[in-house]
Amino acid sequence: MTEKIDHVLIVDDDRGIRELVGAYLEKNGMRVSLAANGREMRALLESGAPDLIVLDLMMPGDDGLVLCRELRAGKFRAVPVVMLTARNEETDRIVGLEMGADDYLPKPFAVRELFARIRSVLRRTRMLPPGMEVSESAQLLAFGDWRLDTTARHLLDAEGTIVALSGAEYRLLRVFLDHPQRVLTRDQLLSLTQGRQADAFDRSIDLLVSRLRQRLRDEAREPRYIKTLRSEGYVFSSAVSTVQAPE
Repeated sequence: MTEKIDHVLIVDDDRGIRELVGAYLEKNGMRVSLAANGREMRALLESGAPDLIVLDLMMPGDDGLVLCRELRAGKFRAVPVVMLTARNEETDRIVGLEMGADDYLPKPFAVRELFARIRSVLRRTRMLPPGMEVSESAQLLAFGDWRLDTTARHLLDAEGTIVALSGAEYRLLRVFLDHPQRVLTRDQLLSLTQGRQADAFDRSIDLLVSRLRQRLRDEAREPRYIKTLRSEGYVFSSAVSTVQAPE
């Protein structure tokens, strides 16, 4: 049986970066497609979904955030995205993650590190229960007044109203629901949701937790679901059960 070759689509308006990264990935056994902008990306996607997309944040026309939002809203929402950012600013990182990126890497970067991030995201995406494949009988994860539809990747409140989640919010919530009533450190949450370790100044998990609390209407001062343990991390305090989705 022939081993599957991972297909990576690189979207960057810098020709030098596209070709450098593409050549390195091909040298290391991956299949590569190159796009200079959103129009070329869309054209390439017409022939099928890649295994991962490397997407530059700062591009003329439709930038990486617009394209990532477009991907997450359509049929390619299951394709993992690694965002390249020109500035190593926390705001850029968290906005990219909120739009649905699976990881980010600030420019300038070492191609070896990008390759390692790509492999890590692919491995993590395949290891975690992503809720991206439609099963014959979809399941819902129930907690408190909420249910999480693991097929459509959105929340349902007590009235059945849909609350859409970004890719990053969905993955973080899935980790919490898979590990209820257990203390999870920031390093563990980063590793489980993004496949990497935190650096000393990385606060993206704290910002994502804050964002997820807003979705759950969870008060930070008196949280019902996500509690902060000072100097330790976070714990999802609600009981979680699995229920069958209606036919």
